[in-house]
Amino acid sequence: DSMSARKVLIVDDSATERHFMSELFGKQGYVVITAENGEEAVAKARSERPSVVVMDVVMPGQSGFQITRALSRDPDTGGIPVIICSSKNTETDRIWGLRQGAREYLTKPVRPEVLLARVAELAR
Repeated sequence: DSMSARKVLIVDDSATERHFMSELFGKQGYVVITAENGEEAVAKARSERPSVVVMDVVMPGQSGFQITRALSRDPDTGGIPVIICSSKNTETDRIWGLRQGAREYLTKPVRPEVLLARVAELAR
């Protein structure tokens, strides 16, 4: 059934954040995949076909904005909703993130219940 197929891809260079998110979504019954950089994120989005991608912004190498743009412009992954979770909380950053193709822009620290609710909405 569709419930068992709900898969979330967590993209974050912080092992702590990846662990926290994996626990959070795992407890809700999601299949959790993680990536720590852009290259890995794009490869896993293509191979794993997640229901939703939760994207950090500030990472070494490609930023979350660049990865979001790459995913949203690729016909293979363009249909996968991306939620950006960023420590950058200006309106300019938010608009820029959405312009790259993100469906949602949340600022850190993100309240777990807010993140879970948005993922649940977009993962349908």
